[in-house]
Amino acid sequence: MLSTLWLLLSFVVSLLGFYISISCPHDKQCQRALLSNNDIFLHCNSPGAQWNYFLQDGTNWSSPILSVSNIETMPEGGILIRSPLPAQTGLYNCIDKKGIQVVQYKIDFQDVNTLHITHRGLGQAPLQNETLSLGQKELIFTQWEPWQDCNRCGEPGERKRLGYCYIEVPLEKPTPCQLYPGNAILWSNRMRPEMQVEACHVQCKTSDVENVFFDNFELSEESGSAWLTCPFGSIYRPIIWEYNSTPLTWQGQLSGQDVSTVLDPSSGGRRLQVFQPAIYRCFVQQEFMARFNPKPNLDTLEILQREEARQQQEAKEVWKGKDSILQGLKLMLLVGTVLGLFGVLLKLFCPLQNKRSTQMLLVK
Repeated sequence: MLSTLWLLLSFVVSLLGFYISISCPHDKQCQRALLSNNDIFLHCNSPGAQWNYFLQDGTNWSSPILSVSNIETMPEGGILIRSPLPAQTGLYNCIDKKGIQVVQYKIDFQDVNTLHITHRGLGQAPLQNETLSLGQKELIFTQWEPWQDCNRCGEPGERKRLGYCYIEVPLEKPTPCQLYPGNAILWSNRMRPEMQVEACHVQCKTSDVENVFFDNFELSEESGSAWLTCPFGSIYRPIIWEYNSTPLTWQGQLSGQDVSTVLDPSSGGRRLQVFQPAIYRCFVQQEFMARFNPKPNLDTLEILQREEARQQQEAKEVWKGKDSILQGLKLMLLVGTVLGLFGVLLKLFCPLQNKRSTQMLLVK
């Protein structure tokens, strides 16, 4: 019963996952670049608020926003966007019950499938700046977020930072690439987000592990692999996986040393593809979060059962043979005992017969 409840809890947590929360001052417009396919929450402090959005591709205002399958309106007024698409880049407008605008967001969901990943330890360099010729000497560059915390403590680990594509025009503020007014006629291989990784080593801080999730997995017969998802993990948080207590690193993957597993770049390593049955553990912000054990294979169980039955049968046959030998030994011992007793009796009887014969001769 407890195991069933635990599995249900693990399932619920895996659905909830982790999302980055974005807020903006009242009656203001905020501009952000984010990654597609990673959940986000847009705050709006107005219970019962209505949301409209205007997509960057020129789509008209859409209302209500409830018609969008991956957008959920929360009771307090905010919206949760699950696995946003690059096509959902645009303007998100929160309006209260009186029809007054509360807050406005301009969000660029940059395509995570084009993420450019580099590792300093391998000597890999980020993308270089690029100048466009659209009439205003537009400069495409990467605007970097701060480094995330080290994903491991007490031992060598890694940390990462995310970078977003921005376009800068002289005397104007930089704009996320997909929100730039002239991007309809703009295309460049440089217009993509980045993730940079480097080695790190920090001391551990005392912390109590509150919840650890356990689950089983089995490899697919078709692909020969399985996907594992770390609860509460995100590309916006430090994550590390262990394979039989051996850490799996971005350096190992990018250098081609680790071939038995694949860290999913689009989730920042939250998802892990495995090809071998082993014990896998994941840590989020240096805290032990989940353990995945290989589910026993039915064919393997059947083979083990057959082997056990064969060994039991062989043991029975051996004991049967030993029992036959034992019975033979017992019979031989019995025969020997009888013969021994017969011999003793014979020795006792023979002297008496000789004595009687001697006595009879003396009388005569």
